[in-house]
Amino acid sequence: MILAVDGASPALSVALASADGALAAEASWTSAQRQSAELMPRVLGLLADAGHDVADLTAVAVGTGPGSFTGLRVAMALGKGLAFGRGLPMVGVPSLAAWLVQVPSAAAAVARAGAREAYVLSRGAEVVRLVDRDQLADFVAGTPVVASAELADAFGLDGASEPAAGPAIALLASARLAEAPEGDDLARLEPMYLRAPRGVTSTSEGAVRWL
Repeated sequence: MILAVDGASPALSVALASADGALAAEASWTSAQRQSAELMPRVLGLLADAGHDVADLTAVAVGTGPGSFTGLRVAMALGKGLAFGRGLPMVGVPSLAAWLVQVPSAAAAVARAGAREAYVLSRGAEVVRLVDRDQLADFVAGTPVVASAELADAFGLDGASEPAAGPAIALLASARLAEAPEGDDLARLEPMYLRAPRGVTSTSEGAVRWL
């Protein structure tokens, strides 16, 4: 049983799937910056509702972003904790690519990158673009997109589909695990941040000083 978790947007998503990616159960909901308090209880509830528990898991898959800095860190920590604690393989799946699998009609997947910018992955593209809010409407050119309701409202993306990528992440992970059953290296697997969060610089602030 594969557990899939995506915390790249306020629309959190978890799913359970068989080894071949066939969906067994899923849940998605909007969280107001309470990922650390909500994700694990939802995972345990989903397992219980499906008649399973943590001991039945055979692999873990986590959306790697880009997107919410906090959501990505919480989802990754949860996944790594379960994988390490249970000795399970773990696979990281790019979240925006999974969103496009989830919504075949969408021409692009859009995630918030700050107050005035968004990450955009166009269908068929390999590189995620960082686009200014004022340029976003022109960049997606009125095409259907998948984006959280919060971002769609803030950035004026009318008719956007809400991401609920747990099932797609499980499906993509199952294909990866079929080729490499050991999964990714837990020590090296990390979210795709693409940029530092607000208030964090990429340059050294000097030597650490103990008070």
